[in-house]
Amino acid sequence: MGCVKSKENKGPALKYQPDNPNTTSAGAHQGHYGPEPTLMGHSPAAKMHNNTFNSHTAALTPFGGASSIMTPFGGASTSFTSVSVSSPYPTAISGQSVPFQVSAYDFDISWDWWEARSINTGETGFIPSNYVAPADSIQAEEWYFGKLGRKDAERLLLLVGTQRGTFLVRESETTKGAYSVSIRDWDEVKGDNVKHYKIRKLDSGGYYITTRAQFDTLQKLVRHYTEHADGLCYRLTTVCPVVKPQTQGLAKDAWEIPRESLRLEVKLGQGCFGEVWMGTWNGTTKVAIKTLKPGTMSPEAFLQEAQIMKKLRHDKLVPLYAVVSEEPIYIVTEFMGKGSLLDFLKEGDGKCLKLPQLVDMASQIADGMAFIERMNYIHRDLRAANILVADNLVCKIADFGLARLIEDNEYTARQGAKFPIKWTAPEAALYGRFTIKSDVWSFGILLTELVTKGRVPYPGMVNREVLEQVERGYRMPCPQGCPESLHDMMMQCWKKDPDERPTFEYIQFFLEDYFTATEPQYQPGDNL
Repeated sequence: MGCVKSKENKGPALKYQPDNPNTTSAGAHQGHYGPEPTLMGHSPAAKMHNNTFNSHTAALTPFGGASSIMTPFGGASTSFTSVSVSSPYPTAISGQSVPFQVSAYDFDISWDWWEARSINTGETGFIPSNYVAPADSIQAEEWYFGKLGRKDAERLLLLVGTQRGTFLVRESETTKGAYSVSIRDWDEVKGDNVKHYKIRKLDSGGYYITTRAQFDTLQKLVRHYTEHADGLCYRLTTVCPVVKPQTQGLAKDAWEIPRESLRLEVKLGQGCFGEVWMGTWNGTTKVAIKTLKPGTMSPEAFLQEAQIMKKLRHDKLVPLYAVVSEEPIYIVTEFMGKGSLLDFLKEGDGKCLKLPQLVDMASQIADGMAFIERMNYIHRDLRAANILVADNLVCKIADFGLARLIEDNEYTARQGAKFPIKWTAPEAALYGRFTIKSDVWSFGILLTELVTKGRVPYPGMVNREVLEQVERGYRMPCPQGCPESLHDMMMQCWKKDPDERPTFEYIQFFLEDYFTATEPQYQPGDNL
């Protein structure tokens, strides 16, 4: 990963917009970018052709033509220390983008970090490849959100603060080569809602929503509908707030990092095996840091598992950024502003959420678990305490795979106080048979945590009693206010035979379509 430095040749110009006014030369010991981790990744670079380009005396032409100007996708932040840069955000002094040039002998679009050269100063460093796109392409448009799914589009457009007419354009999920425009709307029946319109492509290369209004480019189509509704539910007024892509790691080659590069600032929580802190890496990047008590797990086994974990990339999994592999082990991940789902439901804004928001959160978790399912991986400790919540109610799964490495006797015996009996499938608790189907059982328990706003499962029962009762066929009754259809899904997750439990893919689709296919007549109640 990375590029071979070229001091002689200039590549295509890049425009890269940093958050942080500090930069580092590529030649420095910590010459890497450390952008603040944020939300979901829409990577235009990932959608371009995966080619390797060789540069000698001619300019690089990575996008099928002459050297092209590149502009940022969603902004970025850096850890440069010697180059003066500007920011695209309202707090910026100048508000102008900063041009960079790629400098490489061998340049591969698929790499996570690209070497970049400042056009103004000649300074070089590494930038996340998914923050830039060709300026003359659709990827560079602020309203283009790439492979964003329908549900994620609705989630973004319905955030507090967005107004009617807020919109985005994304790739169609159902028709190859087509696009969709998603618009926030309002009516007296549905209240705030999102409508989606298919943008089709003409054989001649043009675009249209309705055949009576055809346009040469998507840009012209969008411009037209910002001036007139012309059959849409509302005129396009404001671009949906940009969500910055998730960088792959803290910086190029920053994986095993020195403990001294981390500063622990605010203690967020404490568990049986360690603590969780909000902190800063390299003085620039806000991160979450999990510190493990010495003896919790073998450093060698942890490092081996971490190599697998860092390759599991999905926008509903908390990304593993870096590790300190000597005891006490530090695990560095994305910082999620709302903390754990459990605390959010019990003590935060989650106490006021209604069923639609709770089901949406459940569908996000199922989405992440469906990815783990496809990757033939197992979580082993799925519960609300191990789900983290971002400021915009995006949920991400944390701590996947770590439970297998814990060496504490009270935990490995699967009977001690530290073992999460109430969330664990009976075949896993009794015989150690952990599979993706035991994760499905745990997901059913997590659903009860959601609809009860963080209540401990099996109220009034101790661990031993839970194990005995579940083995005899006991299952938790439908929580107060919870629709029977949702409780039916919980019961499917708790089938005694693991093979009879649904897949996470099925659960995801069920929850995403819940208020369309299963509960179309839902009306808010006092609690849910």
